[in-house]
Amino acid sequence: MADVEMEPAAAAAVTIGGLEVLPWVEKYRPKSLEYLVAHKDIINTIERFIETGTLPHLLLHGPPGTGKTSTIMACAKKMYGQSKYSSLCLELNASDERGIGVVREQIKGFASARQLFESKHPKLIILDEADHMTSAAQFALRRVIETYHKNARFCLIGNYANKIIPALQSRCTRFRFVPLNKDQVIGRVREICVEEKVTITDDGLAALAVLGRGDMRRVLNILQATALAFENDVTRNSVYLTTGQPLPEDIDSIYSTLLNQNFQASINYVEMMRNEKGYSLPDILTGLFEVSIEAQLPKEARQRLMPILADIEHRLSKGASERVQSGAVVAAFVAARENMAALAKQKGR
Repeated sequence: MADVEMEPAAAAAVTIGGLEVLPWVEKYRPKSLEYLVAHKDIINTIERFIETGTLPHLLLHGPPGTGKTSTIMACAKKMYGQSKYSSLCLELNASDERGIGVVREQIKGFASARQLFESKHPKLIILDEADHMTSAAQFALRRVIETYHKNARFCLIGNYANKIIPALQSRCTRFRFVPLNKDQVIGRVREICVEEKVTITDDGLAALAVLGRGDMRRVLNILQATALAFENDVTRNSVYLTTGQPLPEDIDSIYSTLLNQNFQASINYVEMMRNEKGYSLPDILTGLFEVSIEAQLPKEARQRLMPILADIEHRLSKGASERVQSGAVVAAFVAARENMAALAKQKGR
């Protein structure tokens, strides 16, 4: 979702404390193209396809929360209008319905059925998360696209284009959706905060932009959770507390300790941060990696440190003990310090 519309959408509301709370991700999902301000080049190109009646098969790919699904849904509503949208557009989530049976029955049946009334545009089949389809289903879909290209157009949506077979990619016009920039995120969050009567500080906006990483869906989920938890008062600290992410100053403190204290003091400090502040080691590791990239470490020390941090992250993803891996992180920085000391000694000779 790239941008939002100041009009509630139809979505299931959650009841909290006797009040209905609609997820802001759906409430502010854009429902028409004019509310999409990001990826203007892509939107203008698709609009020209629609206006000239030459819409090709599409492949929209890129990171989550960047507006892929919202864009094609808005395009479909512009093509067919609200009255014909449900009968001329089929939307499937390929991560749930990804087998060859769905291609042979549901998709093929919809694509082969003739329209009762003449329409300027062919039918549209949207396959969300198409990169999760099985190889057999993708190969079967290739033939369906060829056979019914006069009657239907296909839009494949996925995070990873390389997980879609080349035969399908070659049949589609590809558009890559990049993460939203900071200004786009902050501008939209301000509008939503005004609409929802949420008080947000400038550093709170900056924290949302940093933690969202260009994913508008993630930004809105964090914003809504923070607003509910802190009674519509969103600040930098409240955003970090809600997400459980380490504060930048805490990461700097850990980094300084690792580079200046001995092994025992360093591991005690990391464990204190984990136990008292509730930080997870993967989050600490991510912060240390980013600080290490920005710091002026010698090239040789950085080249040795980064592969070790990558190995630790891999082991954590496989379920390794965080306490044991904390020791590995400290040992990696101790080794980096020794390497820097040796380099300094060599240069002093």
